[in-house]
Amino acid sequence: MERVNPATEEALDPIEGDGDADVEAALADASDAFESWRDVPMRERQSLLADAADVLRANEEEYAELMAREMGKPIAGARSEVEKCAWVCDYYAERAGEHLQDERVGAESDAEAEIVYEPLGPILAVMPWNYPFWQVFRFAAPHLTAGNVGLLKHASNVPGCARAIEDVFREAGYPEGVFQSLLVDSDAVADVVEDDRVRAVTLTGSERAGRAVGETAGAELKKSVLELGGSDPFVVLDDADVEAAAATGARARTLNSGQSCIAAKRFVVHEAVSEEFVEAFVAEMEDLDVGDPTAEGTDVGPQARADLLDDLHDQVERSVAAGATVETGGEPLDGNGFFYPPTVLTDVPRDAAVAEEEVFGPVAPVFEVESESEAVELANDTRFGLGGSVWTDDLARGRRVAREIESGSVFVNELTKSDPRLPFGGIGDSGHGRELGRDGIREFVNRKTVWVQEADGSGEE
Repeated sequence: MERVNPATEEALDPIEGDGDADVEAALADASDAFESWRDVPMRERQSLLADAADVLRANEEEYAELMAREMGKPIAGARSEVEKCAWVCDYYAERAGEHLQDERVGAESDAEAEIVYEPLGPILAVMPWNYPFWQVFRFAAPHLTAGNVGLLKHASNVPGCARAIEDVFREAGYPEGVFQSLLVDSDAVADVVEDDRVRAVTLTGSERAGRAVGETAGAELKKSVLELGGSDPFVVLDDADVEAAAATGARARTLNSGQSCIAAKRFVVHEAVSEEFVEAFVAEMEDLDVGDPTAEGTDVGPQARADLLDDLHDQVERSVAAGATVETGGEPLDGNGFFYPPTVLTDVPRDAAVAEEEVFGPVAPVFEVESESEAVELANDTRFGLGGSVWTDDLARGRRVAREIESGSVFVNELTKSDPRLPFGGIGDSGHGRELGRDGIREFVNRKTVWVQEADGSGEE
């Protein structure tokens, strides 16, 4: 698999991909491993996951530098990503047994009923490049600990990350076959999903990829969890702390150089504070340091690929042609690397490209509204429904508005983020199913009812 450093455009050493024979061997190994792994006591599986957290922390700098080279993540964010992976391992190492413990249910006086949670088998995870460690660990930590085994099909531009993640589990002491990486092209995914040995599939990625995988899984009557794109609203009401909203908004738009499903992507601002917000927001965006992702202090690195940079700029150009005004940024940076500056657009028509499409880069359209109700209406005027953020000094108002926004999560006076303790996912074209928390670990288990009736010796029903 060919790799290019997006900050320098220099070729990295290619990594050999897997052929048909390698995929077949991996599927066979996964099926065999499941038969014994499912019977490993929960405490042992939790202990191994705690060991995986130790491996992550011990090699944090190595993994962070790998992410910076392969997909351009700023080094501070890459270190934080590794630590978050260790956190999700810590969480399920402590809580997996609690989340999957048998549940007694009241039945009849001469019978007992309980719900037990049993693993399904090999699970295919199709993962993206933007958070190349975190997306994988938020799948693997719960579902391996639940007794499933994992097959990772990672994005083709981060094969080094895929191999490194496989090594984490190997160094932690996981048995062979419990977690494997398949270095294959996207064209091979359908065949793997259709294989009888694969029992379910999860995908984090684009809406197009999600529809393709979901269609294949549905045709095979296999469970799927899809975490797709987003166009999250960042709503600033008339009583908000504007300076705080602007500072957090700039961070929410440019985390991971703007390449995040749950980034703030549409800034919906009440007219009473719009001028003040735009001035503060532009200043915050212009204050960000764009450059070498391996350098300390870099806030915004390159876009991960040349085609992604071109697509982002095309969205900006089409929006400007439709009437939007560029307040700052708006042109790719000169020189080597796929760099796009933090960009703010105002006077954005509601049918402009940046209003209707997912924008996967550091570009922030600002929409002015006259009222709270219009803010909610605009926030919900999208086919996506992943997350949202509401800013107000009135917490009761914030709770009420948050409930009116149609999405998988809404944060009041905070940027939208994922947390191992809380369910994460979306509605609409943002996908279905949940990851993380108790709900996440129960996505790929059989919720089995066990009814035990006292024998009366009659032999009659």
